[in-house]
Amino acid sequence: MGIFASIKNFLGKTRDNLGRKIFEVFKAKALDDEFYEELEAALISADVGVTATENIIEELKDAIYRKKITSPEQAKKELKRIMLESIDYEIPPYDYPLVILVAGVNGVGKTTAIGKLAKLFVSEGKSVIVAAADTFRAAASEQLEIWAQRAGVRLVKHGEGSDPAAVVFDAISSAKAHNTEVILVDTAGRLHNKKNLMEELKKINRVIQRELPDADQRNYIVLDATTGQNAVSQVDIFNEAIDIDGIILTKMDGTAKGGVVLAISAELEIPVVYAGIGEKIDDIIPFNAEEFIDAIFS
Repeated sequence: MGIFASIKNFLGKTRDNLGRKIFEVFKAKALDDEFYEELEAALISADVGVTATENIIEELKDAIYRKKITSPEQAKKELKRIMLESIDYEIPPYDYPLVILVAGVNGVGKTTAIGKLAKLFVSEGKSVIVAAADTFRAAASEQLEIWAQRAGVRLVKHGEGSDPAAVVFDAISSAKAHNTEVILVDTAGRLHNKKNLMEELKKINRVIQRELPDADQRNYIVLDATTGQNAVSQVDIFNEAIDIDGIILTKMDGTAKGGVVLAISAELEIPVVYAGIGEKIDDIIPFNAEEFIDAIFS
């Protein structure tokens, strides 16, 4: 199954929700106030968010006025273009060695996402090591070890309650010794308080920058697509400690709230880089904005 077919498949609920509603809206005979009100309701109901919805509708009105569009079908093409442009970010290609620090609250599928990412890089011929730096949560390292074994990659872990930065240091040392190309770093989703969590992330970040100053470092946050707009607020917490470069959006196959991709773009201006599309280890794909929008409109 090609990537486009995969996207069409995993976006089933979002397509049934947002895609169907857009289709119904554009049955309108006139591009009048009622048309815009129905379009607004359709977008917000799919968790596109108020900010993104307002931006999209204002741009659509402007395009319709400037281009003297009178046909709903022509207007739909403009909507598709506007939605695509709002999420089509230029993501720099990876350089190696590559360090990906993965953050996110507990329960969003962070451990699973790291395991899938490891397998994805292995399938691309890259050598991978995983640092189990979530030493706060009981059994976190054991769960990550299972995923690392499935992916066929090395794992560095310490005992529960140990210093997470020390785990990262050891993983980097091992990566240097073995010329490993990709280092994936798991981090805690919570600690005793937010201040501790932020300080821990900052410390890990300092270790990475000190030990691998020339590495390509990306800081990704894992968000659960099924929580819709609530996912957006989680980014602010982690941005206080590390600059988030991209988002891994999990559980995209199980939600009708896929419009949150547009909300993320409008409110955070951070690209979605990967999408989790199922429970299997291969069920993660690089996010492609054009294919995402095409799937909704198809």
